Amino acid sequence: MMTDRTGGPRARNLLLSAGASLIVLASMAAPAESPAPATLMGFSAAGTATELALEKRFQRIPDPARMRANMQLLSARPHHVGSPYDKQNADWILAQYRQWGWDAHIETFQVLFPTPKSRLLEMPGFRARLSETAVAGDSTSAQQAEQLPTYNAYSPDGDVNAPVVYVNYGLVEDYEELALHGISVKGAIVIARYGHSWRGIKPKLAAEHGALGCIIYSDPADDGFLVDAVFPAGPMRPAQGVQRGSVLDAPLYPGDPLTPGVGATPDAKRLKREEAPSLPKIPVLPISYEDAKPILAALQGPAVPESWRGGLSLTYHIGPSRIKVHLKLAFNWDLKPVYDVVATMRGAEEPDVWILRANHHDAWVNGAEDPLSGQVALLEEARALGELAAGGWKPKRTIMYFSWDGEEPMLLGSTEWAETHAEELKAHAAIYINSDTNVRGYISASGSHSLEPLVNEVARSIIDPETQVTVAQRARALALVRGSAQERREAGSRRDLRIDALGSGSDYSVFLDHLGIASLDVSYQGEDDQGIYHSIYDDFYWYTHFADTTFVYGRALAQTDGTLVLRMAQADLLPYDFAALADTLRMYTGELKELLDARRTRAAQRQAALDANAYALTSDPRRPTLAPPPLAIPPYLNFAALDNALDALEVAAAHYGKARTLVQSKTPDPATLAPLNRELAQAERKLTSATGLPRRPWMQHLIYAPGWYTGYGAKTLPGVREGIEQAQYTEAEAQMSALASVIAGEAAYVEHIAVELDELAK
Repeated sequence: MMTDRTGGPRARNLLLSAGASLIVLASMAAPAESPAPATLMGFSAAGTATELALEKRFQRIPDPARMRANMQLLSARPHHVGSPYDKQNADWILAQYRQWGWDAHIETFQVLFPTPKSRLLEMPGFRARLSETAVAGDSTSAQQAEQLPTYNAYSPDGDVNAPVVYVNYGLVEDYEELALHGISVKGAIVIARYGHSWRGIKPKLAAEHGALGCIIYSDPADDGFLVDAVFPAGPMRPAQGVQRGSVLDAPLYPGDPLTPGVGATPDAKRLKREEAPSLPKIPVLPISYEDAKPILAALQGPAVPESWRGGLSLTYHIGPSRIKVHLKLAFNWDLKPVYDVVATMRGAEEPDVWILRANHHDAWVNGAEDPLSGQVALLEEARALGELAAGGWKPKRTIMYFSWDGEEPMLLGSTEWAETHAEELKAHAAIYINSDTNVRGYISASGSHSLEPLVNEVARSIIDPETQVTVAQRARALALVRGSAQERREAGSRRDLRIDALGSGSDYSVFLDHLGIASLDVSYQGEDDQGIYHSIYDDFYWYTHFADTTFVYGRALAQTDGTLVLRMAQADLLPYDFAALADTLRMYTGELKELLDARRTRAAQRQAALDANAYALTSDPRRPTLAPPPLAIPPYLNFAALDNALDALEVAAAHYGKARTLVQSKTPDPATLAPLNRELAQAERKLTSATGLPRRPWMQHLIYAPGWYTGYGAKTLPGVREGIEQAQYTEAEAQMSALASVIAGEAAYVEHIAVELDELAK
């Protein structure tokens, strides 16, 4: 999994601990748990009874003991891209699918994957060790000859001698703070701590501000000893622990940097490396907090603001340092194979509608938690479905399971496979269901909002292994106790909990952002502190001591995602709900209006402070700061077309919901619904634009995208939102028109299907 765990943008309110008292509170304040429905979404009454019986059979099959054994096997050796054990694992997974009755094969792609040739970080009197220490009792941590060194994949080669400046998390607002202190990073090496954005944003912003190099370290305040005991006594990152990871420009496009938009097959036309726009511009290296401490101690200049202070026993200064730091990196720029395992169970009635389910199998080192905690759950789903098929059951629609390779360097296997099969996917795929890492805690779901009611419906059918209530009840309890004001309010009144939007960071990106396939990312998380992300300590020993040690949440994940697969594969009518989409889009539009108003207010308030000489008068003479520049007051934007499109979508969604309910009550001939299901599978595609987003045509979904300066964190209605955030108001106006057009198109499409349902119901 590529997600930064140290407070990164995908860390949600669900990632909080809670006790049994939450369940009591939930039963007092939340809507009563609904009884089992007479009909499930997309099913008739008779079909609902059959489906629930099938799901009960399925949910009994996933076995925690098998998951444990499979994790131990798959994590026995480092299995990064291009390693022998990566291929061995792919072959073993392939054999399992075939043993369970799936039609399975491996597809191979050739991708750019650099590995370190040499790494050097030094200053007078100090040389960084740039390695992690094996732990007694943890046998795989000692497999040093097979482990990838600590590095950031796709950093360019470089040899830099320069002073160092501390930039906190290296975000846009951090550079604004530096400007107030009159400090520039031009000609310097920046040192940033991991967290609060995807790691690739840190060298991207540093380069934009003129830096020559970038160092990223893990601060103990974020994922070390200030959180919990460090490994092996506890789950957190020890002093020598380092977070590996890719620094490609993910918001531009994921996948092989040399083949944007096309599959990286052996005969693919490749860009020259110097032409690849997603490659970073300055050398970048990750280090431990043990290696970071001497560098931070050498910094001078003003002391940092309180929010910039980490957990090391030193005074954090911004810099620059008087002494220079020497950063020298060189890499082997090789093409390496990735092995995607593809397994298919052909549908008996609507084989041309595809239900896709996936998790990746590659890791930076041994990867027990990331990704094998999710992979072993996926394999148990596949085994359970194979067992049902061996007993005579056949899915109505085609089910495809994928064990991707090359996710860690930048979603390589999934992106290259999907780009190769893009036309087939656009013609046939109804849903893509992703998982990645999985631990203990609460159900966490993100994705297309036409699937929000389906996720909630399934969550009401899965039992939480720690509390023995449904995972929906437990998630509602968490929202009531730990949620935002809106989340608490809605948890006490709204039938369905909201799901989050998807940005990027795992293998769903190409399916949603590029191809417009309705997608979900589902896992369990929130009760396990994790400080071993992308290190040698993410292994079987750590997972079985500090994570889902009994694998009961692995079983819950298999039950949850497998049930989602079954609902989509078996429903008479594909269970999308466009009222949920319309409601969410209305909320996002309200956020845009509030954002624009806030920008106008901020600009006016800053100008008033400048006019009053307030910044100079409040500057501490002993710690002087500069006045910020004035801000142009944003113009008013015309939301009329967008509001009208939303009105049309709400009307069409309501019509569709009534028509669907009426058709379900009449139990129509499935053959008459097959053409409608093919149409429904295309509904998410209507929210895309062939021209894509400004400056990144690969990102074609106009509702969801990874943020230009957040990376993984989702930007909703991104063309308009980022136009406002970046003060590109002419662009925001143009994007408003494009957005209104696709939403109006979605409304017309949903209305068309509703009319067809009306005809069937006559």
